[in-house]
Amino acid sequence: ALSKYEIGESNILDILKDARVNFEHEISSLLKKDSLDMTKQDRSIILKAVEKAPYERIIITDGTDTMIKTAKVLLCVKNKTIVLTGAMEPAKFKSSDAIFNLGSAVAAVQTLPYGVYLAISGRIFTPDNVIKNRILKLFEKKM
Repeated sequence: ALSKYEIGESNILDILKDARVNFEHEISSLLKKDSLDMTKQDRSIILKAVEKAPYERIIITDGTDTMIKTAKVLLCVKNKTIVLTGAMEPAKFKSSDAIFNLGSAVAAVQTLPYGVYLAISGRIFTPDNVIKNRILKLFEKKM
């Protein structure tokens, strides 16, 4: 609704390969839709997938317009470190923050204690202390 981007195939595998990550990982695609179109049912699908996942460390890419809402839904998950990230512009754009944010999420998920976090704008936030500043195109601490 705020842009004319189309949801295409994920390039996360390519980003991780180019970054030469040297740990085992699995990539799953749950929803391919604009986050502004996500429903309570969609977030329930994400929650169930996270709860069923045999992993303690999970990264979720989500649209920046709704990732805080998704993160809040995941707060009930125990014994896992969950990091959400996204980008103001798609990774295929030269000026995108996607690769940096994904790298931040990879570092965060390996070092943070159990809980739900957002890795974006060069910072780590919890769902209750962050807002998206649409004017500056970044996330910042909620005042």
